[in-house]
Amino acid sequence: MKYQEWLAEVPESIMSTSLLTVRNISLHFGGLQVLTNLSFEIMPGEIVSIIGPNGAGKSTTLNVLTGVNRPDSGEISFQGHSLIGRTPHEITALGIARTFQTLRVFLNMSVLENVMAAAYCRTRVGLLATVFRTPAWRREEEQVRAQAEETLAFFGERLKGYRLDQPAYSLSYANRRRLEIARAMMTGAKLLLLDEPAAGMNPHESAEITSLIGQLRDQGGYTIVLIEHDMSVVGGISDRVIALDHGEKIAEGTFAEVTANEQVVEAYLGRKH
Repeated sequence: MKYQEWLAEVPESIMSTSLLTVRNISLHFGGLQVLTNLSFEIMPGEIVSIIGPNGAGKSTTLNVLTGVNRPDSGEISFQGHSLIGRTPHEITALGIARTFQTLRVFLNMSVLENVMAAAYCRTRVGLLATVFRTPAWRREEEQVRAQAEETLAFFGERLKGYRLDQPAYSLSYANRRRLEIARAMMTGAKLLLLDEPAAGMNPHESAEITSLIGQLRDQGGYTIVLIEHDMSVVGGISDRVIALDHGEKIAEGTFAEVTANEQVVEAYLGRKH
């Protein structure tokens, strides 16, 4: 079901309720304050970009959302569930998955195996069934394989056909990025957190990844939060933009509103003298 069709069927009461709520999150590492009273909401079906200069706290924000770092204060809730104190795998099970600025695919595993591995956080057969390859294990393995192939088909010719059995190291850089997104999708996520998905790409590849992010929302039904330095990607796909500087939110709104904000311009270009 496409996003527009899904949107028409969702009750207004649900659409008016945030999927993710972040309230007054603060975090310090030793004497360094990295996040200060950070608050924002993500609504179902939105694409929201988080921007800011290096060291603004963007990746740390994703780390807090996914349980890698625990904030000193504040609250984070996802579909009514508090995320504070939960481990990364518990947060994944709730429906949040992420990619990383530095690629983390399993280079010596096949494309298909990389994606299948992401589903094992939700499989039900136990260790003994796996060791002895029982009929229940074989049935579940077939289901996981079919689901992985369907997920990879979302990316068209890039990651299907003969590529399924190729090792991940044989893929181009851009296709490794796609593979990491496919693996996040395979966890059963509702919210995808993408950390610089266009990093290292040329303008043509950046345009393709922008289109892909739109398809993830419109055809896949995902809500998406992305960190991105490429303003052509941010401007081309974002419903809202949140700008950070030194761990604080300095602006929020449309792309045009945020990029015209004096504090944002100053954060990127420096104060005029």
